[in-house]
Amino acid sequence: MKFGEFMASLQKSELKHVFLLAGEEHYYIEKAREKLFAQLFASPQEQAGALQKLTGVLDTDDLVGLIETAPFFASKNVLLLQDTSLFKENKEEGDSKKPGKDKKMERLLATLADMPEFSYVIFVQNGKADKRRKLYKAIEKCGAVLEADAVRAWNINDWLQGKLQSMNKDMDREAMAYFSGVVSTMQTISLEFLDKEFDKLALFTKERQITKDLLTKVFAGLPEVSVFAMLDAISERKAKKAMQLLRRQLNDGTYFTVILALLTRHVRQLWQAQTLQKQGIRGKALAKPLELNPFIAEKLGRAAMQFPEAVLKRNMLELIDADYFLKTGQAGEEVLEHAVIDLCRGQA
Repeated sequence: MKFGEFMASLQKSELKHVFLLAGEEHYYIEKAREKLFAQLFASPQEQAGALQKLTGVLDTDDLVGLIETAPFFASKNVLLLQDTSLFKENKEEGDSKKPGKDKKMERLLATLADMPEFSYVIFVQNGKADKRRKLYKAIEKCGAVLEADAVRAWNINDWLQGKLQSMNKDMDREAMAYFSGVVSTMQTISLEFLDKEFDKLALFTKERQITKDLLTKVFAGLPEVSVFAMLDAISERKAKKAMQLLRRQLNDGTYFTVILALLTRHVRQLWQAQTLQKQGIRGKALAKPLELNPFIAEKLGRAAMQFPEAVLKRNMLELIDADYFLKTGQAGEEVLEHAVIDLCRGQA
């Protein structure tokens, strides 16, 4: 299950006894773990008495024994297994050569399928879990699995809608477009950071609807905001505005390497969007190959067709060279200025 579906399932039905929280998005895993603990434990004292944490190499028979052992000083027995060996292949031991190992795993699977009322098991695995493994299939059948996929600009709407719902707020179209644009410039998306920024945003207004003006105020300090505005100006080929924004970023102390990386990425995306549209891929269909939010991909596609291909190719190659020249001290900020002017001029 994806994050939203998983969290909703915890509210709708009786709590299951077996869970697997696996994936690359640590934020989702932590939120799911917090929710499970909130439902399992009435107080920190109860959690301290009932929770057992296990990591590393773990024998399946030992785990079965822990599951079947009734708690002495608590009403339940909760086992948290963090990155154990159970989801990792042992290259030295092939399953086919270890019949005893198969029998031990079968005992564990049978125990998970018929859990004691007092026991709960939560497997936490950083990185994707192998869906082909018997253990994964058993947990999926008798418990619940969270697939915490890494969040990218093109699929962040699932997180955004969940966050807005928890805040009891919504976002108008302009605000949505602005947010998507800012996120699309982020090299790494930190949901922990965005979560805190939206909590801050909730303190700014009591209105239900979040506007673009409000988002602009909250995100004003982010380097990505100025970069997004500059890239937007380049897409619209507004040279004066783009140069003013570039100069502002440099004066504010934004590293030229950051600006260069984002500018290079933007030119590459414009070139890719142009190529894809020549192949018949247009509009929101550009989102997946470009790994962008559908709205931003569609907007980028329109902008791409305003540039001669030769201009995009020339600047792409020059920006790649600029990376070396800037880092070795053979060139200065003028290479960024030249690229911005040349792109906005758009002359092949």
